[in-house]
Amino acid sequence: MYTHTQESYPTRFTGGLMTETKKDRPWLFRTYAGHSTAKASNALYKGNLAKGQTGLSVAFDLPTQTGYDSDHELSRGEVGKVGVPVAHLGDMRTLFSEIPLDQMNTSMTINATAPWLLSLYIAVAEEQGADVSALQGTVQNDIIKEYLSRGTYICPPQPSLRMITDVAAYTREHLPKWNPMNVCSYHLQEAGATPEQELAFALATATAVLDDLQNKVPAEHFPAMVGRISFFVNAGIRFVTEMCKMRAFVDLWDEITRERYGVEDPKFRRFRYGVQVNSLGLTEQQPENNVYRILIEMLAVTLSKNARARAVQLPAWNEALGLPRPWDQQWSLRMQQIMAFETDLLEYDDLFDGNPAVGRKVEALKDGARAELATIDAMGGANEAIEYMKSRLVEANANRITGIEDGDTTVVGVNKFQQHEESPLTAGDEAIMVADKDAEADQINRLNQWKADRDDAKVQDALKALREAAQSGVNIMPASIQAAKVGVTTGEWGDMIRTAFGQYRGPTGVSRNPSNRTEGLDEIRQRVDAVSDKLGRRLKFLVGKPGLDGHSNGAEQIAARARDCGMDITYEGIRLTPDEIVAAAQKDEAHVVGLSILSGSHIPLIRDLMAKMNVAGLGHIPVVVGGIIPEEDANRLRAMGVSKVYTPKDFELNVIMNDLVTLVDPQGIAAE
Repeated sequence: MYTHTQESYPTRFTGGLMTETKKDRPWLFRTYAGHSTAKASNALYKGNLAKGQTGLSVAFDLPTQTGYDSDHELSRGEVGKVGVPVAHLGDMRTLFSEIPLDQMNTSMTINATAPWLLSLYIAVAEEQGADVSALQGTVQNDIIKEYLSRGTYICPPQPSLRMITDVAAYTREHLPKWNPMNVCSYHLQEAGATPEQELAFALATATAVLDDLQNKVPAEHFPAMVGRISFFVNAGIRFVTEMCKMRAFVDLWDEITRERYGVEDPKFRRFRYGVQVNSLGLTEQQPENNVYRILIEMLAVTLSKNARARAVQLPAWNEALGLPRPWDQQWSLRMQQIMAFETDLLEYDDLFDGNPAVGRKVEALKDGARAELATIDAMGGANEAIEYMKSRLVEANANRITGIEDGDTTVVGVNKFQQHEESPLTAGDEAIMVADKDAEADQINRLNQWKADRDDAKVQDALKALREAAQSGVNIMPASIQAAKVGVTTGEWGDMIRTAFGQYRGPTGVSRNPSNRTEGLDEIRQRVDAVSDKLGRRLKFLVGKPGLDGHSNGAEQIAARARDCGMDITYEGIRLTPDEIVAAAQKDEAHVVGLSILSGSHIPLIRDLMAKMNVAGLGHIPVVVGGIIPEEDANRLRAMGVSKVYTPKDFELNVIMNDLVTLVDPQGIAAE
């Protein structure tokens, strides 16, 4: 049996040292975990709980996140890579086998398919005999940020917002202890957001949801629903700024809930949040330094008592290299436990109240966030401002990268202090975990068996009821729960939602017009012009993201820099099949193709694409690939005909731009 530490809210204290009886309970200890299969992930969860983890944070694979079954064309190579595949009730049952859900606090990082995964969770809890009204946990259920940063949306913004509030309204009535939405600013910072943007865009999302939710719950229950909205934030390396950001979040949320929604009870105005510290700053170079980065970033969300996280999950030190091992996750868990149980942090009231430097910074952040919020409100709210916010993030990320390239922003081991000893932590074949190569085939076999064993008539009736619920506007949850119980699959649920609401391709944030960022580009622009003259037309660069990986930040920055260097770019965004990329290369007569894959599915996707390029007579076009790619895999990609492979250590975009020009240069090709 597993138990967890109850979540506690920050309370204000007067005086200094607290007595032992008033010592705070620690936050929930979590690690973000899931891979390969439900059975393998279940074993990982049990192991982590036995080591002292007090809550679960479930990572789902990309097909599950985007509403596809494991055997769909777009799922190829993605099954079990960045999380656990959950295709039906049987998978969810296995995932939580022997873990009593009525004793667990479970965070599920799921957005577009949040209604569906929560339905499966409820169905499993009922099978376990649990009191559903006692279930505690969170579904992220923040689809707005998916259009801005993560890319796992299914349908257009308006029906997505409707499904967010359907979940919230359902949990109010049936799961009163459940957090129905976790406004996620984590990925906003990963996409380059400044602290002011992270504050504003997250709060704008929350207000868009609450504005819609007001129409779905009785007025007397609305304040309590405001109190169930939680946040999931990011903490970067500038930990003083990040700590001030959290204090600004607390103040602004109190202000919004009081002034905009008239919430009088202070407990319903509390800013409740969980955190994963920054993964964007984890380095492939000297990766052992990431241990210090993770610890320092944790301080930002634990030191200030009045802005302390309710749940903390830390990445592993080697996530820039590949899949962390259980030992790596244990190391991050021990970091939390040492902070909570060995130090005296939890014995004091807030260490920063009355600090003038902190006060000034908090007020400055609040002013910046209010200005952004005013702009978004003038556009009609977050749903209507998606294109604006996306372009702001791409611009902010470009500024961040330029700062690292120019050396204005120091990253130890990357652009300064690069001389180093080889790390024994990265030595040997077992330095990172490799996903089970047979997991995808095993998952598909079990999916086929599941479909063969179920009552197809009940499945069709449930899908019909789901479609009617989607189209009529009634709450989507009851029909989804019934579909879960009779054996509907994730892909079938997703297809019904796509049928009802239509598909959608979000804005890329990359304008075709060059930016004003010209410093240091003159030489490359001259090379692009010279090669374009030889080619007889402007050098054409096609940027593509095959598969389901929605981490588009790198692709966006490569496309934007290539544009600013004078190349003619094509970048249509995420979720492309190899066939679509080949067709685009043919139609646009591309001179070079660049592919970005961060999910670990680079081998099968590139193998498929290179074969299709050759069949289409495009084998002469250079292909370059970027992603989190171990050197052994990079060698395999080169053997397939890939011209260049880039990993996170290749942070100088101008070097990549020069490589592209060299690959396309007719004189260079002739010389070879």
